[in-house]
Amino acid sequence: MNSIIKNTALALGLTFGLAAPVVMAAGDPAAGKAKATACAACHGADGNSLAPAFPKIAGLGEKYLAKQLMDIKSGARQVPQMIGQLDNFNEQDLQDLAAYFASQPVQLSGSKAISVTLNNGESVDGLMLGRELFRAGNPETGVPACMGCHSPTGKGNAPAGYPRLSGQYAEYVETQLKAFRAGTRTNDGDTRVMRSVAKQLSDAEITALANYVAGLTD
Repeated sequence: MNSIIKNTALALGLTFGLAAPVVMAAGDPAAGKAKATACAACHGADGNSLAPAFPKIAGLGEKYLAKQLMDIKSGARQVPQMIGQLDNFNEQDLQDLAAYFASQPVQLSGSKAISVTLNNGESVDGLMLGRELFRAGNPETGVPACMGCHSPTGKGNAPAGYPRLSGQYAEYVETQLKAFRAGTRTNDGDTRVMRSVAKQLSDAEITALANYVAGLTD
């Protein structure tokens, strides 16, 4: 238990340290809605995309969304599908878009009853493993509890810039965790919070976590 507490505290300290320096002007949700027409084709008019290839951006938190949009535009985060999409948007436009989509309710994707195979060849209940990792982490490998930053219900911490995971497509969460683990997604800051966590996760753990958070509810 002490190891779990220490790991969670470490994760909180690292991630708050990452988010604290980011100061952005507030966006205007109404203005953002008027600018969101181009976003609807992939992400849905209200930010609830219809396909796992495109993340749900509804309810993710304004600070987090604004950072991702700015990182994508600057190239700090590489998203091939977004190339050129933000070229005509200035910083205020991106803030407005973030404010609009953050204000929209997310539609839960839902979890599934799955079985995953651990590295030792043992098959285990994926939902139970995902719940354990999300709530308690894995002290043996130094993985902190995800809820330390993303909240026990997966709603995230909007003021700190930690995104909502609850309701997101499991396929998308899995892809992002593997990208952090591989180092192909690097916009988690100099502290490398997500990369440090993801590198300790096995394929089975990533699949279990992604599936679990997809069905988290308030």
